Order: sequence, then C-alpha cells, then structure tokens
Amino acid sequence: MSTLITNIAELMTQDTEHRVLRDAAVVIEGERISWLGPAAEAPAADEAVDAGGRALLPGWVDSHTHLIFAGDRTAEFEARMAGQSYSAGGIAVTTGATRSTSDFDLTRLAMGRVAEAVSQGTTYLETKTGYGLDLENEARSARIASTVADEVTYLGAHLVPAGMDAEEYTELVCGPMLTAVRPYVRWADVFCEQGAFNEDQSRRVLLACKAAGLGLRVHGNQLGEGPGVRLAVEVGAASVDHVNYLSAADVDALAASWSGWDAAGGNGPRGTVATCLPACDLSTRQPLAPGRELLDAGVQLALASNCNPGTSYTSSMAFCVTTAVLQMRLSVHEAVRAATYGGALALGRESGNDVDGERAVGSIAVGHRADLHLLNAPSATHLAYRPGIPLTHAVWRAGLAQPVR
Repeated sequence: MSTLITNIAELMTQDTEHRVLRDAAVVIEGERISWLGPAAEAPAADEAVDAGGRALLPGWVDSHTHLIFAGDRTAEFEARMAGQSYSAGGIAVTTGATRSTSDFDLTRLAMGRVAEAVSQGTTYLETKTGYGLDLENEARSARIASTVADEVTYLGAHLVPAGMDAEEYTELVCGPMLTAVRPYVRWADVFCEQGAFNEDQSRRVLLACKAAGLGLRVHGNQLGEGPGVRLAVEVGAASVDHVNYLSAADVDALAASWSGWDAAGGNGPRGTVATCLPACDLSTRQPLAPGRELLDAGVQLALASNCNPGTSYTSSMAFCVTTAVLQMRLSVHEAVRAATYGGALALGRESGNDVDGERAVGSIAVGHRADLHLLNAPSATHLAYRPGIPLTHAVWRAGLAQPVR
C-alpha cells in the first residue's frame, strides 16, 4: 500500500543536506519513505492525501521522558511556584505511588501518555525506569516501558531510596538490578547531581552498564556546575541531558567530542549530544540551558520534553521548540532540527535504511521510517509565530496515520 502526500507548501527534511523543499510531495510505501521531490514530478500511488498547502516536518523524536509512573505532585509544583527551590527529593513521592500501582494501571497510564504525545506529532520516543528504585519495581518498570516506548533506558540510579545507604544502593544498581532489567532496556542513565549520585558512584554505574552492553546517557549539570558533563564525555555517553549550568571547560569538552564528526555528511565518530529540556527549566525556574552557545561551539543539540510528574508534566515538543526559539535564541530551523534529527542522534537512530534494516528516524529521506508531522500552517515558523496554538493537523508513525486530538 502506497500513499502520496502532495501539495506540501514547505517540506523541512532535516536530512544531512538540511533541505527545505517548496511545493513538494512525499510517497509512503509500507513503513518507509519511498520518494520525495517536486509535487509536479510525483509518481502515482494507491491513495493520495492533499496537504492543502501545509508544512510537513519529520515527526518529533522525544529522547528524554519518564512515563512509567503513578501519583500526583501538584502540591510540590504549587510550592515551587511560591518560591520553594527544586531538589531531587520529590522523586520519592512518585516512587511510593508507582510501587503501589498495579501493572495494568501503570501500563494504561503510560499508554495514555504515549497517545497524547503522538497526537501532537511525536513519532519516536524514549522513556526511563527510575520510579521503582528497588529490584522488583525497576524490573517491572522496564518490562512495562518496553511495551509502550520505542527506546527504554534503565535509571535505577535516579535517587537513593530513603533509609538505604548510598554505597549499598549503588552496588545494587550495578549488580542484581542491572541483571534484572537488562532484557528490556537498550540504555542506562544516572542522575549525577547534588542530592542524587556523586561522581564516583555515577562513574561506577555507567561503567557497569557499559560492560553489560548498554548505551549510556547522563542527567547532568541541572542544579549547578558539576561533574556530569565531563563524566558523560569521558565514558562516551550518547547524550548528557539538562546542561543548565556549564563552565567553559564543559562546553569545550562537549565540542571536542564532536571534533572528528562530519556534521554535513553525518559521518565519523559521534560525540555526546547536549539535550536541552526547556519545559523543565521553566517549571523548576532554572536558567534555560545555553543552547545558542552550545550550537555556536559545534555541539550537536537535542530538545526533549522530559515529561515527568514532578518537573515537566508535558509531552508537547512544540512547546519546547517554541521556547527554544523565543527564549534560547535558536532559529526555527535549528529548534526543529534539535527536536527531530537531534533527538534521533541522541538515540543512535539518525542513520539506517533499507540496506541494514534499521530505518532512520528524525529526518525525511528515501529509505527512512515514514514518521511525518503535518502542520495546520504553511511553514514551521508558525510554531514560534503562534505560540500556544495547537498546529498538528496529521501524523504518520511508521507509515500509519495516527489519531490527532
């Protein structure tokens, strides 16, 4: 079954050539993109969709979420808005609620959050464990996550549970808990931050998970300058997320990690992506991550929602893009690229085609997965030009049309 989407006013490919096509068309065949180019040259297909002069983007790639949870933290949010500072301790509130919720209800809640994200244009997403914080519940969270998300990250090192010794818990995270979650996860993460895990504990977690064959990610430099960024680069992490407080040495380390990579062709050794989480920054009243400085230094950037119950209860990638343009000084093209190709790069899914069977996401090119987001606007500029207006008109995920609310 093939579908022709034609009469596209603006097609922002986010491919290696950064092409923006006008009066364009795309053909979907199965779950892949089989053709794109000028609408006047489009081949025949089994069915046709008239885009009506709208803009077409790759689907959002949300590379940082925490969707496996239960409970409510509005009281904490209200207190923070009244002036109370954010600390990592609120995670324990969610842990209690999550542990006491059934598998069925945790799955139902997570599926609802994924559906909400997809209806707003997100077509590929990662989610983490981290609200179980004991062996049984971390394994359960990983198993449930593997049924609802495209990528799953092990975050047993989210917080040391109340009443546990930090060193003993770190050993659990590096040993039996890692063994229990391993069948369900591709990535591992650690909250390297004051009030969570120190540099030595974080390094031990990351190296144990790397030895187990997992890719690495790091929560770093959210609440102040610290070792997170430098540690992420040291161990070859695919991304370091938050990055609110960066020294010149942190920026230099991230930039140096990309020194051998050909940004135009997407070739060479990959460095550590800096993932900015602007919705979280606003909710916690932290300084926005220095996305402009990072891009100018040559660092590859991603934008993600950080959807979670305590500090960023939104799955709106459009909101993140809007904030990046209006307050972080990114151009519309840069922000959209960070929310699509950048997220794919942070997840190691920016490349792949029919030859290797791992179809790329986050960009529109022949052979890539047909993840498409049609805006109810003639250009992507409207995402920032009309902030807060829901602009998703249609979504295709792996070639299948999705419900849009």
